This record gives sequence, structure tokens and C-alpha cells, in this order.
Amino acid sequence: MAAGEEEALEGLDGATLEELMESSFVEEPAAERFPKKMIGFPDTVLQRGLNNRYCVVHVQDDEEREKRLTIISSLLDDSERELCILQDDWISVPVQPGDIIHLEGECNSGIWIINADSGYLILYPDVLLSGTTVSKSIQCMRRAILSEKFRKCERTSRAMLVGTILHEIFQKAGINLTQEKVKEIAFSAVHGPKYLKELYQLNLEQKDIMHEIEEYFPSFIKWSEVYTYKHTQICIHVFNSLPPPNTNSKSCYSVKVTEILDVEENIWCPRFGLKGKIDVTAGVTIHERSKTQTRIMPLELKSGKESNSVEHRSQVILYSLLCQERRADPEGGFLLYLKTGNMIPVVGSRMDRRELIKLRNQLAFYLIHNTYKSIGKKQTQLAPLPPLINDSQACSYCSQKQNCILYSRAVEHQKDVLIPPDVVAATEKEICHLKPSHLEYFHLWYLMLTLESQYKDGKKGRKNIWMLPAAEREKHGDCIGNMIRIENVVEVSDGQYLHWFQRRDDCVPITTLMVGDRIVLSDEDNNLLGISTGYIQEVNRTKLSCLLDRNLSHLSGDTVYRLDHEEGALGIEAPLANLSKLMENSPVSEKLRSLIIDFCKPQFVQYLSSVLPPEAKDTVANILKGLNKPQKQAMKQVLLSKDYTLIVGMPGTGKTTTICALVEAPERTEKGCISNMTEAKLVFFLTSMFLKAGCKPSDIGVISPYRHQLKIITDLMAGSYLADIEVNTVDRYQGRDKSIIIVSFVRNNVDGNVGELLKDWRRLNVAITRAKHKLVMLGCVPSLCLYPPLKKLLHHLKNEDKVASLSLSFKENKTRFGNLFSENLK
Repeated sequence: MAAGEEEALEGLDGATLEELMESSFVEEPAAERFPKKMIGFPDTVLQRGLNNRYCVVHVQDDEEREKRLTIISSLLDDSERELCILQDDWISVPVQPGDIIHLEGECNSGIWIINADSGYLILYPDVLLSGTTVSKSIQCMRRAILSEKFRKCERTSRAMLVGTILHEIFQKAGINLTQEKVKEIAFSAVHGPKYLKELYQLNLEQKDIMHEIEEYFPSFIKWSEVYTYKHTQICIHVFNSLPPPNTNSKSCYSVKVTEILDVEENIWCPRFGLKGKIDVTAGVTIHERSKTQTRIMPLELKSGKESNSVEHRSQVILYSLLCQERRADPEGGFLLYLKTGNMIPVVGSRMDRRELIKLRNQLAFYLIHNTYKSIGKKQTQLAPLPPLINDSQACSYCSQKQNCILYSRAVEHQKDVLIPPDVVAATEKEICHLKPSHLEYFHLWYLMLTLESQYKDGKKGRKNIWMLPAAEREKHGDCIGNMIRIENVVEVSDGQYLHWFQRRDDCVPITTLMVGDRIVLSDEDNNLLGISTGYIQEVNRTKLSCLLDRNLSHLSGDTVYRLDHEEGALGIEAPLANLSKLMENSPVSEKLRSLIIDFCKPQFVQYLSSVLPPEAKDTVANILKGLNKPQKQAMKQVLLSKDYTLIVGMPGTGKTTTICALVEAPERTEKGCISNMTEAKLVFFLTSMFLKAGCKPSDIGVISPYRHQLKIITDLMAGSYLADIEVNTVDRYQGRDKSIIIVSFVRNNVDGNVGELLKDWRRLNVAITRAKHKLVMLGCVPSLCLYPPLKKLLHHLKNEDKVASLSLSFKENKTRFGNLFSENLK
């Protein structure tokens, strides 16, 4: 008996079990009574009701007329069988025994009818697909699937960056737009730290982006005047609930946006198997003759050409489905083109919704059935994707064209004769540089990562957040429920809000959730499912704090929350992106392929003097003193390496000691770039303390004369709540100031070389005069005292007892330094 069947029969008394066994020989084979496996989600909780989950037991397919599904809502009660009849185009849904489905419509006497006029079937509803992904599949199903897999491969372009900034400006400005307000928000966004990384990657100047964005301002104002202050006439039939226009008269409607209720509203909708972030959720008033309706509707912002395309309209229709998770069916929404200021109504008709749900079902099927067992060999293989489309122009501009043709050649083993002719020329250059061994490598690791994802998905799934009560999840330490928000919400940075929660009737339970864990916040009733995500900041026996991406202060104080552990993207997004990058036609990727796939031997330089500058010689010599001969040889080999060095050895031979020695030096010189990891960690610690003390990221600035040091500090802060703190060179701060400035001097040596940058007294003057309220300087006092102006300053600070000595390790001084910091802060 299969494990699933054992679980299903567990707890049944002897008489019931005997009856089930007896009837199985009479009615139908045992394999059809209970599915051997619920495909995709083996531990799904079956249930009836609004958010029903049925398991398909048997499929009877009449290709010309209908498809009959025998379904159950419980694995323990065989009498709870129901029948679902698929008619019309629904018979094409690729549903199989063992599949999990959700049904929308009416059930009469245990029979569901799903056809062109009534009802929906959602296949694998716990696979939440974004509205963007589903709408992409209209043009190419293959692109949509690859976009789900290779999400981190999407590179930011200039148009994408401009679009993102325009979205932020519009969302922050609200409906009361003025030229001055829009310009102020735009200047703050463009010149702030949030988009510096993208600007650097695209080699763009802030003034260039600002000039491009300013071209949209008149359209912003036009939209505000037309759709918020005046009632514009729209001579079309806007929504289904309004009566059809009279054929003998002109039917005119007016639309007015009365308020913006939310921006970037995150909605998970397991009812329809969808998820998404709605750009703007707005209160809208619709006037038609003497009739007025007020609704809450989605607004989808578009910064590109006003196309009113099927893809754009489909996104809005899918968002109207999403909205039903939280409020009444809006029946449609609006496309707002920021370039023209025009707002186009989109109706969510039943036919459109039906076709989009069917597309979503196809996508879910391909994503779940991404592997199969080969006949004979019984080995797991990657399944084929939907066929390539015959559209060379679409393929040329597709963001997934490299991954698409890679999968075609490496996994599906398709040759040019099987690929549409127009596509061959558009895609061949994506793989012409690859050897057969490279394609085999791609195939192997794509399969390995897929299997790893399947294993993790089956072990623990996000679906338990909406399928299991908080109390049940608490038993495994994956959730804390029955929580209410306390204290005021603190805006730590733009888009980061600190919230405090406590248990309604007791202290916080024992949990495996720890500081730094990613969590998903929902309400206990699942009316606000996945409303916010963030990280746990602090946990004690009475309360806990979370840094969330949304401010929840507008919600009722009586709202009861649950905090669920969020496992993110199962850990394969980054490896898949790296695998794709490894196959690129670039010098860096070519070298990596030669080392990783073709096993070319690593190259080494001959003399240490060619890689180590004179000032680093003493530092390296001091580190080598504590190592034995094999460890010294290993360290030397690493320093001589051009590519890579493998440090191998039996347990206890000192591999860890050798690796620690390699990163021990407080000052590292790499190709003329100087940095100090100890100071970088201290900067990270100090900024954390300032934020915990109530300072805003915009109040803090970090300065260093060395760019490599700035890069290390930025990397340490990336992906955390410190990411919005400005880290820049001395020159970039000229003419500007911050409430708090932290200066990292970097240099730490005994040979008297403080570097050319620190000899410039003008830079020093700028660095120490940027702070309005507090200046913190980090550096090696003996080394910095070799520079006369700094020596005088440090002597004065020492007399004023403002110098903190850190002679121990960073870890040992953390508490001591923190106490000193707290005293000085007062």
C-alpha cells in the first residue's frame, strides 16, 4: 500500500476498513478509489466551500462532447464523491487522476457543470502565477514559462529603469498633482541612493534620466485635471453591470478617480491560482445619466507606448480577479498610460476571464510536469516546453531568447529542421559559440536544480500559509499566530517600516523563527493574505518586531495577524541565473566555461612580487608566521593564482586555518584597490545601532577616500534594511551634509605610507565637516598619526576622551563598543 493510502486510512475502525476493502472488489479498482499521489502537492488539505480543493480520482474523456471528472473532497470519506462535467473548450484542460483542482460555479446534487457559460476550473490552484506571466503567455507560452524559471536573468534596461521611477513618482504624488510636487518627488527619487546601482550598471548620469522623466510631467498633470477634477466623457460601454447602450442614442459615461487607496498592493489569490502587485488601487465613481456607482478598481500604469494591447488588457482583467480576494468584484479596471495621460477602461468579461484562466491552467501544467520518467531506463528527464513560435521579430526582442534556444538544443535536442525557419537566424547566435560539452553541462545542472526545487516544494510549501490554521503551523515552529500590532509604526527608510507585535492572550510561543528570518504577514481570517513581507528584527518573550515593506497603521487595531516563515524562491533562482550567464557569449563567461566545464588547468604567476605591492609584504609575513609549512605553501599558491586554487586535505590538516589566514589581513591590496574589512564591519554595526536608536537612513552618510572600501561597505549593506544609506566618496559629499557622518580612513600599516588621498588636506576638511550633529571616524590611530593634520585632530580628541580603542577582535568588542556608542549618543 502506498504511503498516501496509509495516511488516508489511518484512524478508521475495523468495521469501516473491512467495508472499504469489500466494496473495492465490487465497484472499481482500488487505484481509482484513492489516488496514489496528489500531483504537485501531495499533502494538500482537501475541502469544500469558497476556497475548495478537490482531488481528481478518475477521468472519463469523450473528446467530442465532454470530459467527466470523479472528484473527492476528503481522502477519509469515500461517500463524498462528486462529479465535475467539463464541456465546450474546457475539455482541453490537461487534468489527470491525482490532480488538485478548484471549482468556481454552482454544484447541484453533487454535480458541477463547467462550460462556456458557467463555472471555472482552476488546475493546481496552489501554484500562484503572476498576472504578468499569464499575459505574457498570450504571445508565447514558452517565454512565460522560462520567465518564471529565469526571473533573475531579466536585465534592467534604460526603459525599465525610467518606468520604475515613473511608477514611484505617480504613486507617491497621489491625485492632487501639481508641477512642483511631481518635480520634487522626481528629483528626490533620481538623486537618492535607491537607483544608484542601476544607474551605475547602465552607465547613466542622473541628469540624463531626470531630463527623460520630465517629459512625462505634462501628462501627469493632464491626467489629474481630466480624471480627478473634471468628469470626462467616455463614449463606450464601460462595465457589464451597466445597462447596454440604447441603439438609438449615444451612451456616454463619466469616470472620476476620487482617492488612491493603495499602491503596490500585494495580493495572493489561491482561489484562482494567481498573485500580483497592483500598481494603484483607487476609488472610482462612474456616472451614467442619472445613475452613479462607486467602486474600488485596479489601475495598471504603463510608461511605454499607448498600445492598448491584448497583453496590457489581460493584465487588468487578471487583476480584477485578484481583487475578489479582498473586496467586491470590480468587473474590470483601467490602463493608465503615463506618456499621454490617457486612462482606458478594460472590462473583465466572462469570456476574457475564461480564456485567461485556461491559459493559466496550461502554464501551471507545464510548471508542475517539468520532469518525467523515461520508458525503459526509468530515469528522470526534463520535459519538453511548448513549441517555439514562428515569429522572428518577437524572438529577436525576447528577454528569454538565449535560455529558450539553450533548452531547445540541450534538453529537447531539436535541430534546425525542427525549428521554425524564421527563428533559426534570430536565435542561432545565442548558442553558436557553445560546444556539445557546454550544452550537456546546461542540461545536467538544469535537471539537478529542477529536482532540488521539486524536493523542497514537496517538503514544505507556501500553500500551508492559507491551507493550515496558524495554531497547526505553530506546532512545527513555522508560524506565530494570534498577534496584534502595538506601538507606532516607524518608517526606517523609503519602503521599510518597523512594526511591533504581541500575543493577544499570552507571551510569544517558542518558535524556530529567528532574527533575520523572512516572514509573510497575513490576518488570521485570510482576508488579507500575504499583505506584507519582511524580516524579523527582534524576538523576546513578550513581543517581537518586524521590518516590513508596507505600513499597516491604516488597518484596524483589532486585526489579528499571523507571521509565517517565508522560504522564498527555494534557493534555485540565483543558480539558474548563474547557469544562464555561464552560457553567454562574452570573454568572462568563455573563460569560466574553459575552467569549469572544459577542465582547463588554472594559471599561476611566477613571483609573489608581481601580485603583492611593497606595503603589503610585512602584513603577509606576519600572517605566515602562524602557519606550518604545508599551510604556507597553500597560501602562497593562492596568492600566485590567476584563476583559482583548490585547498584540499584530510580532516584536521588545517584547511580552515589556511583560509582564515587568507582573509585575516585588515588591509588588502588588490590591483591597486585598498580596503579594510574590519572597518567595513564596524560601519555596518554602527549604522545598525543608529537606526535602532531611531535615526532615518536619509540622516546617515558614509564617507571613505577609497572606492574599493565603499564597494565592500555597499555589498555588506545590500539586501538589508541598511541598503538605503548613502555610501560615497569625499568628493561626492562636497557642498552637502548629513546629520550623522561616518568616515572610514582604511589605512592600517606600520611603514608610514598613509596613501596619497589622505595627504590632500582639502579632502580631509570636506570629510570631517559634513556632519551636522555627529561625526564618527574609523581608523588606525598610529597609522593616521603619521599624517600631521590628522595627528593634531586625534590628539585633541584623545584629550577630550573621544577616542575608543579596539585592541581586541571585532566580535569581542561588539558589546563594549555598543555601550560606548550608547553613552556618546546621549
